[in-house]
Amino acid sequence: MIAHYGFQASLTARPGLGQALVDVLLMGLDEDGPASSGHCVVHLVSRSAADPDVVHVMEGWTSEEDHHRVFAGEAAQAVVARLSGLPAGEPAYTDHVPVHGKAAFPAAV
Repeated sequence: MIAHYGFQASLTARPGLGQALVDVLLMGLDEDGPASSGHCVVHLVSRSAADPDVVHVMEGWTSEEDHHRVFAGEAAQAVVARLSGLPAGEPAYTDHVPVHGKAAFPAAV
């Protein structure tokens, strides 16, 4: 599959909750999670090297419509609900139109 839509979100967790935020975002990779959808081409969660409470998530999807449809589902809404109370404020989003690239991820964090 090729990604035609994507975004990066940067979230700042409440003090000391960076790992909890990472853990919830990685739930998206679970067997029934939104990132397990064949329409999700990239789901990368990373942390700031300078501040462990700053977390970034980058996603690539086959289309914006597919992303919205998957995120309207029960599994995605359950992940979103678990995020409640972890971020210190609103995430900053940057949209992307993927062109080309490479990704290799570890099996577990």
